Amino acid sequence: MNDLIPAGLTGDALWLPVVFLALMGFAILAYVILDGYDLGVGLLMSRAGDDDKDVMVSTIGPFWDANETWLVLGIGLLLIAFPNAHGAILQALYLPVALMLFGLILRGVAFDFRVKARDHHKPLWNRLFFAGSLIASLTQGVMLGRLVTGFVPSLVNDVFSLAIGFCLAAGYGLLGAGWLLIKTEGPLQARAVRWAQVCLVLTALGVAAVSIATPIVSARIFEKWFSLPNILFLAPIPLLTAALFLACWLFLRRLGHDADEGNARGLERWCWAPFACTVGIFVLSFNGLAVSLFPYLVIDRMTIWQVAAASESLWFVLAGAAVVLPAILVYTAFVYRVFRGKTRALSYY
Repeated sequence: MNDLIPAGLTGDALWLPVVFLALMGFAILAYVILDGYDLGVGLLMSRAGDDDKDVMVSTIGPFWDANETWLVLGIGLLLIAFPNAHGAILQALYLPVALMLFGLILRGVAFDFRVKARDHHKPLWNRLFFAGSLIASLTQGVMLGRLVTGFVPSLVNDVFSLAIGFCLAAGYGLLGAGWLLIKTEGPLQARAVRWAQVCLVLTALGVAAVSIATPIVSARIFEKWFSLPNILFLAPIPLLTAALFLACWLFLRRLGHDADEGNARGLERWCWAPFACTVGIFVLSFNGLAVSLFPYLVIDRMTIWQVAAASESLWFVLAGAAVVLPAILVYTAFVYRVFRGKTRALSYY
C-alpha cells in the first residue's frame, strides 16, 4: 500500500482524496440501492397485469425521481475531485453512459405520460417504462463489468460485461421484488415472492462472477485477498455475503409457503426480510469491490492521489458537500417517513 503513495505526499494532499473517494462511494452505493429497487419495479412490470402495474408504479411514485439525485452527486464528485480520472473513465464508458441516460430519460417520460394517457395508449407507455428500466439497468452492469476488467477492450471482456449487465438487472429485480413485498399485499405480494426467487439465483451468479473475475484480472488484487494475514481479515466479506444469500432464500421459501397457504399474517410478518437481506448483499459486495480497487480508480493504472484535484479545490468542494449531503439525507428520510405503509393504486395511507 505504501509503495502506491507518491513520495513526500503528506497532510491534506494525502487524506483529502481518500475522503472524497469515500463520499463518492457512498453516493454511488446509495444510488444503486435506492434507484435500484425502482428500476427493479420497472423491470418486473413486464410480468404483471394491468391493474397490478398501477399499484407497482404507485409504490415508487414519491421516491424514484429523488433517488436519482445520488447518481448526480456521485458523478459530480468524480468530476470535481478526480478530473483526470473522470475524463479517462467516461471516455472508456461513453457509449454505455449515453445509453444509460437515454434509458433514464425514456423511463421518466413514460412514467409521467402513462398517468395521463388514454386507455388504449397506456400499454405503450408501460412497455416504454420497462424498456427504459431495462436499458438503464443493463448499461450500469456493463459499466461495472468494464471497470472490473480495467477497460481493456476484447471480445471476452465485452461478453463478460454484458453478462454482468443482465445479472445486475436481476439484482435490481430482486430489490424491486423485495420492495413490492413491503409495499403491497394480496396476489401481487404473492407474485413478488416468485419473482424474487428467480432474481435471487441470477444475482448470486453475478456476484460470483465479479468475485472470481476481479482477482484473475489483477495479480495485485489476488495477492490482497489471498495472502496472509489479509485473507483472515477479508474472509468475513464473502462469508457474510453467502450467509445473506442463504438467509434471503430461506425467507423467500417461508414467504412462498405462506402465500400458497393464504397466510396473509405470515407474509406481513417477514415481508421486510428479503429486501433487508438484498440491501446487505449489495453493501457487502460493494465493499468487497472497493477493497479490491483501493487505492485505484482504474485497476492498476490510476491511483486516487495521481488524479486528485488540488487540495485547495478539494477543501472548497468539501465545504459544499458538508451542506448538500445532509440536506439530501434529511429530505430522503422525510419522504420515506411521509409515504411509509402499504400502497394502493395511485394512493397511499
